[in-house]
Formats: sequence, C-alpha cells, structure tokens
Amino acid sequence: MLAAYVAVGVGILAAIASSMMHRQAAVLPSATGRPILLLLTSLPLVFNEQMSLDGGGSSALTRLEQRYRVETISVADAASLKGPRLLLMAQPRAQPAEALVELDRWVRDGGHLLLLADPKLEWPSQRPLGDKLRPPPMFADTGLLNHWGLTLSESGLVSSGSCEVADPGLVARCRIGKGSATVVADADFINVEDPDAPGLDLMMSELSRLGTR
Repeated sequence: MLAAYVAVGVGILAAIASSMMHRQAAVLPSATGRPILLLLTSLPLVFNEQMSLDGGGSSALTRLEQRYRVETISVADAASLKGPRLLLMAQPRAQPAEALVELDRWVRDGGHLLLLADPKLEWPSQRPLGDKLRPPPMFADTGLLNHWGLTLSESGLVSSGSCEVADPGLVARCRIGKGSATVVADADFINVEDPDAPGLDLMMSELSRLGTR
C-alpha cells in the first residue's frame, strides 16, 4: 500500500509538524541514555533475509536508533512488555491469544503502541510463499483491532468505536484506557534506502507523539 500512503504523506506531515516541534525534547537522548523502544516485526529491519550481520540493518532501524534504544521482542506478552512504555509493531506475525490479552492490558495500563498493519504487503522477499520466515502478505488480525473497534480491509481502516480515523482510512488513533494506539494500514512506506525519507519522518513523528502522551 506504499503508493496510497505516499499520496497522503505530505498532508500528514503538515498536520503534525507544528505539534511535534515542542515535543522533541521529551524524546531526545537524556543524560541516562536514549528512551527504550520495543520492536516486534516480521520485516527485515534488524537483519537481512539471510539473518546475517552482513548487509543487515535497515534505514528504518538507523532512524530509530538515532533517538531510541531499540530492543527487539518476539512476542507481545506481559514478560516482554514489562518496563518500557513504547512499542512499534511493524507487520507482526499473528500473536497468541494470551499475548493479545496481555498487550491490550499493557496499553490500557499506560502503554503506547504504533502498529503498522498492512492488509496487502508489497515488501520484496526472496523467500517463497509459505516460508515461515517470509513477512505475512497481510496483517493477521486475530481479534485485537476488533476489540478496539477497528476493522481492517484492503480499502483501509474503519472505526465502529472511539478511534479517530483519518487520511482516507490509512491512520487510526485510539485512546485505550490510560494508553494509546496508532494503527497505520501500511508497512511498505518504511521500505526505503534513504534514512531521511519522508516515510521515516512520519514514523518518527508518530512515535514522538505517542511517547509524549
């Protein structure tokens, strides 16, 4: 869904730029180190598809590590989420039902989540279809979005709850208990070679917004 996201990207940047300027200081590295960002993803952001260090590390990871201490997790359960208050889930694999319950509780208790949930992923992969290490071609919503009053389809996000949906169904921002979640119906927009690409600016701005709530 890269083309659709880029088409509205400039508008999103204009809308959030002014509100981000006075928030930046809160997320910049402090004397005690950079704030922790948990990362759960099926995408080759940390390593390449061969899971080797050679050629690993994406532009998205480069941008994230400029501001955060990135800690990868493999499941969004209570043990993995304990402590940090900011989580990026980028086209994650289907999570166990018990982990989804714990993720929902983590958000309601004050956690903040940026979820990139692409219903039609176009990210290139050399792995064959059906390979367990290949990123899923569509976000596997096993009930979490519905629990938050959201429906995801190839046409985007629709809210039947209190989430605010904007940018032709591409972005939904939800207040959930003491915490919040932003759901973006796209993940391809972070597949860029330039660390200064507008798509990564969007990702960083939304993380800043969530991290200062």
